Order: sequence, then structure tokens, then C-alpha cells
Amino acid sequence: MKEKKWSFIPWLIPIAFVGAWQLVTQFQIVSTQLVPAPLTVLKSFYQLVISGDLLYHLEGSLGRAFIGLLIGGGIGFILGITNGLSKFSFLFTDTSLQMIRNVPNLALVPLVIIWFGIDEGAKIFLVAIGVMFPIYINTLHGIRNIDPGYIEMGRMYGLKGFKLFKEILLPGALPSIFVGLRYSLGVMWMTLIVAETIATTRGVGYLATTAQQFMQSDIIIITIILYALFGKLADLLARFGEKKALRWHKAY
Repeated sequence: MKEKKWSFIPWLIPIAFVGAWQLVTQFQIVSTQLVPAPLTVLKSFYQLVISGDLLYHLEGSLGRAFIGLLIGGGIGFILGITNGLSKFSFLFTDTSLQMIRNVPNLALVPLVIIWFGIDEGAKIFLVAIGVMFPIYINTLHGIRNIDPGYIEMGRMYGLKGFKLFKEILLPGALPSIFVGLRYSLGVMWMTLIVAETIATTRGVGYLATTAQQFMQSDIIIITIILYALFGKLADLLARFGEKKALRWHKAY
């Protein structure tokens, strides 16, 4: 009941921002050529929805984001689990992974274009590389920081192999894994923005680039708002999954 009572608080800053934005444009403090009024942006958004352009570009962006997250997140999760459980695997691969991790993934754009061309593969690869390392680092951290007492207790109850992993190791690492997931979701959208400037005709990033060429500041603002909403929605879904998966944890 208390949570519902204060549920409006997170929206105070966005509402105040829109109110200030309206005042700035209404009193011509800033030229509407540079910062269009909220109503103008709303009208442009409506036109994009009616024409079907918005849905077309959204499908392209969401498809790339989901596939990239699935591939990169899956690889990061498997590497984190493997290196957390195997000392040999950690010694063999972690140094190389850390070296690659410290190379900004967006610096790979020229090389990725040579490797994959300008097709979807290049964009998905960049997103996958971006999301892989946050999940890898946090999964590895989660596995390695499980209380040894819990592992010993599990073995006393006859748990070993996959059962030990399922009942003790994975649940113990989940809080850290979800931290990595939430962080990687932010990286995913940031990478996607740049990836969609690589010779494409579809996606929210393409929509923003085209609007820049034609000085359509209202469309650019729409794309910024869309990315902000995408990020918020993705974080809400991650938090929902976190609460469901960690109901047993005292912090949840």
C-alpha cells in the first residue's frame, strides 16, 4: 500500500522537465527551430505512428537489440560460469577477455565493416560485443563470491555436479548476474544507436540520422525519447525478473 502511495514520485522530474520545456518554447527563450515545443513533437510522433514509419523502424531496432543481447549475453553467461567454476579455464581465457574488454567496442566499427560488410551482421555483432562483458564480469563475480559454507552444506546433502550448480551455485550468483544484465541493457541501447548509423535504411538510429540531415529537430527529440523509454522498459523487465527469481533472497 505504501509503494502505491508514493508511486508518483519517480515521475516528478520528467513531468517538471516537460513543464519547463513548454515554458522555454512558449516564451521564446530558445528558438523553436532549435528546440520545438512539446506539442510539435507530439504531432510529429502522431504522424510517424499513422504513416507506419515508427513501427517499421522500431521493429528493426528491437530485432537487432534482442538478437545481439541473446548472442552476447549467452556467450558472456557461459564464459562467466565456466571461468567461475574452472581455474584452468579462468587462467586460459580471462586475460585475453580482459584485453578485449578494454577495447571500446565502438572503436571496432571500421574493422567490423570490413569483416561483415554493412549488413545486419555488423550491427548485431557490435551489440553482442557490447553486452557480453558486463554479463561475463558479473556472472564470474557472482560464482566466485558464493559462500563456501553453502557449497559444503550442499555436498553434505548429496548434491554434486549439475544439481549442486542448480541448487546452490546459480541461485547464489543470480543477484550479481542481474546487476550485469541491467548494466548490459544500457550498453545495448548505446551501442545500437551508433550501429544503426552504418549504412542502413531501417531503425531508430537511422531515423535520427536522416532527421539530422534535414534539420528536423522534432524527429531527433522523438528518437531520444524513444531510447529513454526503451531503456526504462528494459530495466523494469529486468527488475521484474529479478524480483521473481530472487524471492527467496532477504534483500528482495
